[in-house]
Amino acid sequence: MAITLVNPDGLPTVDAYRQVAVASGSRTVFIAGQVAWGFDGVTVGVGDLAAQVEQCYLNVATALAAVGGTLRDVAKLTVYVVDWTPDKMRLLMDGVARAAGRLGLVPVPPATLIGVAALDVPEHLVEIEATAVLD
Repeated sequence: MAITLVNPDGLPTVDAYRQVAVASGSRTVFIAGQVAWGFDGVTVGVGDLAAQVEQCYLNVATALAAVGGTLRDVAKLTVYVVDWTPDKMRLLMDGVARAAGRLGLVPVPPATLIGVAALDVPEHLVEIEATAVLD
């Protein structure tokens, strides 16, 4: 495994992610921001943040699989959410849990959550980009 996730002493422990990722692999993979498009280019879960988060994670996993990786290889996630407010955290985490159930793992690399005014089209509520390191 090319990524080791750590919660160092002296920093708070957060269930949703780890504070540090140590990469020891030799190939760095940059995944473009993934939105809630199905394979056919149609938006999944219009108006449903949890469904869109789930689809974004599935799309990141699909992109990683195409180059021989999994979500376990992710060193950093950046999550962009339209009109973010803290009360949306439950929906975001529900989408993560649903994706984790389908993928068989909980993705917890270091992550940054950024609230944005809009994404590429009005139907998209979330976009997730990933950086992974593979052996």
